[in-house]
Amino acid sequence: MTSVPHPARLALLGVLLLSACAPRDLESPPVTVATAQGPVLCQLYTEGIVYWDRSIDRPDSMSAAQADAICLEEGQRLAARTSG
Repeated sequence: MTSVPHPARLALLGVLLLSACAPRDLESPPVTVATAQGPVLCQLYTEGIVYWDRSIDRPDSMSAAQADAICLEEGQRLAARTSG
């Protein structure tokens, strides 16, 4: 008979795995992307983890979602440049 892991054990395992690889450990130096609305400061991560890329500063006229999308696009552009 196979035992099924208790949900609390699985949650603890997930926390332990995630804490071993914190985003801060994978950060690149911030990158500035020029846009028509002004500069967007992006925090990018390793090229294999572009879904964490986000804005850390943006023009007042730009939404956080727009700035984050710009940073995600920049991370993908840089990842494609280094992988291909």
